[in-house]
Amino acid sequence: MMHRTGQLFCCVRPAAIVLLVSLVAGAANSDYSSAKQKLDSIELERVRPGARVTLSYAELNAYAREEAPVGVRNPRLTVTSPGVATGTALIDFGKLERNAGGQPGWLMSKLLDGERPVSVTARIRTANGRATVEVDRVEISGVVIDGRTLEFLIQNFLVPLYPEAVIGRPFELSHRIDHVTVAPAAVTVAIAAK
Repeated sequence: MMHRTGQLFCCVRPAAIVLLVSLVAGAANSDYSSAKQKLDSIELERVRPGARVTLSYAELNAYAREEAPVGVRNPRLTVTSPGVATGTALIDFGKLERNAGGQPGWLMSKLLDGERPVSVTARIRTANGRATVEVDRVEISGVVIDGRTLEFLIQNFLVPLYPEAVIGRPFELSHRIDHVTVAPAAVTVAIAAK
């Protein structure tokens, strides 16, 4: 009797693990699909004027994982106070630059290649169809980057890779977005009334 119970337990445990993994993967896929549908409806301007679209962090993180470029792994967004967001990821800057069409020289490839834990904390303010993003803190492999070094990194790495990125100055929100509320519970996108 004891032997059979042990055999049953051994067979059930792997099955339970497979079921748990498939449920988690299904939930992540569902979160990605939900986020993609919401973001597509905003981008295609299918959201009615005056409406609000709420995105959970599970949705945003699933979307970030699926849409992350080559060289970025395990992206995660957290918000602990209104308007202040922290994004973390493992980033291989060499892969990221090559994926964007650049080819770092020998010395730069030695500095950029290899995954590094990266954390970026930014303040986000939006109102009346405009937004401003201020980077407060960047940490790479446990080293805090700020001041002139941070400005250099933004101007010489971020902007060349993402020319549309606007840091530290106001920019127009597109797709009729009036404002975005970044709160610890969720992110809410408000569409302009008219």
